[in-house]
Amino acid sequence: MPADPRQRRAARKAPITLDRITDAALEVVATEGYDALTIRRVAAVLGTGPSSLYAHIVNKDDLDELLIGRLYADVVLPEPDPAAWREQLLGVYTQIRDLYLKYPGVSRAALAVVSTNLETLRVGEGILALLLAGGLEPRTAGWTRDALSLYVSAYALEQSMVRLRRRAQDQEWVLSRDELLDRFTALPAEEFPETRRHAAALISGTGPDRFEFTLRLLLGND
Repeated sequence: MPADPRQRRAARKAPITLDRITDAALEVVATEGYDALTIRRVAAVLGTGPSSLYAHIVNKDDLDELLIGRLYADVVLPEPDPAAWREQLLGVYTQIRDLYLKYPGVSRAALAVVSTNLETLRVGEGILALLLAGGLEPRTAGWTRDALSLYVSAYALEQSMVRLRRRAQDQEWVLSRDELLDRFTALPAEEFPETRRHAAALISGTGPDRFEFTLRLLLGND
């Protein structure tokens, strides 16, 4: 007698692996946003139950670590050059920013845990090497790396939130540059003289412009 069709389908199912769990988690974040990421939702994408995932991960923190590790695997690290270490760091963090922006809100995963994923550690090691090549003392290099990483995660999170809210029906809170300029210049002059006077400068620049400015500010100048 032929096997039951349900048994044949079950036999054809690919086994649950960490790679498949990570793929499914990225799919959830890419299509629904980071807020939708749960073990139950990932299990549903894989066509299984949460218990199947618990054979490979312990909790949501493990999902966060897998996500960031997968993204960081694509980060290309340069050979440290003491003459160009600031530009090299800007390039590395720009890569990280762009990877975060592909998956709305995923930078929250980087903020949530201290990762021991080998790819995450690889990138951290590369960033530290660049800072040390720039002549920073080890403690200063470590703290600077933390500050830079925190800013990049926060920047990407803010950009993701704006993009997600712009898709919503109620977009009144999202102001155009012209609307923001009008509001600043309409403020009472006696209470907000500097904001009115410098309104155009305050709202100038693109997101990438401000991103680069802040990284360079944190890294200092020669």
